Amino acid sequence: MFSNYLIGLREGLEASLVVCILIAYLVKTDRRDALKPIWAGIGVAVALALGFGCALEFGSQELTFQAQEALGGSLSILAVGLVTWMVFWMRRTARHLKSELHGRLDAALAVGTGALVATAFLAVGREGLETALFVWASVHAASDGTPKPLLGVALGLLTAVLLGWLFYRGALRINLSKFFTYTGGMLVVVAAGVLAYGFHDLQEADFLPGLTDKAFDISGTIPPDSWYGTLLKGVLNFQPDPTTLQVTVWLLYLLPTLALFLAPTPPHPRPTAGGTR
Repeated sequence: MFSNYLIGLREGLEASLVVCILIAYLVKTDRRDALKPIWAGIGVAVALALGFGCALEFGSQELTFQAQEALGGSLSILAVGLVTWMVFWMRRTARHLKSELHGRLDAALAVGTGALVATAFLAVGREGLETALFVWASVHAASDGTPKPLLGVALGLLTAVLLGWLFYRGALRINLSKFFTYTGGMLVVVAAGVLAYGFHDLQEADFLPGLTDKAFDISGTIPPDSWYGTLLKGVLNFQPDPTTLQVTVWLLYLLPTLALFLAPTPPHPRPTAGGTR
């Protein structure tokens, strides 16, 4: 549940901050007439993300078991790729996110209503689709027949909306660079578990060999149905009897990715007021 709460919090806060920055800039520059197109673009983006999530969930239920596992494994790998790119991109640009969005909004204001709708849609829609895909993959990996994974996501999103509102009202100051670095590092750990489970799905679909080749089996020490087994499953997607391929993939992804993510990075050039470059 915690891992899904983290996903909902981080992804939701990213989208909330984008919305707050766009709205605050229009209010500050006395362009309230542009608020309706912005909200329209945001609404379309949210609807698209929800529709995409529903299509993944209900569409996969009509497939055979083998097809479900193949789809789940493939989408898990895709989701991890997108989230990995996202956490690196956000760590690099979080410090200048406000000025970058202001530049895009200035350009859209000069074009007209359609450009405003498109700007809001693209700014929020990317996060929405990434969130829907990664949430689906994470819930699929952690699902135990209970609504706890989705409950964690919902609580994370609600917390993100509240923090975003406090940020807009000026009641909360957030060091975006540090926030996205800390949560990004934790999200890389979550992504490693999702990736390993994705490869396990492909093994169950007979796309990859080695399903019976267990790296270890500590089910007797950490029973999957125990409270600590459930906790490890919910936080790290831990499996007490993983295959050798799962452990190998987990290590090959987690160690270099986390090392690169936490390594010092050179300063990112500040975008000019006229655009994103």
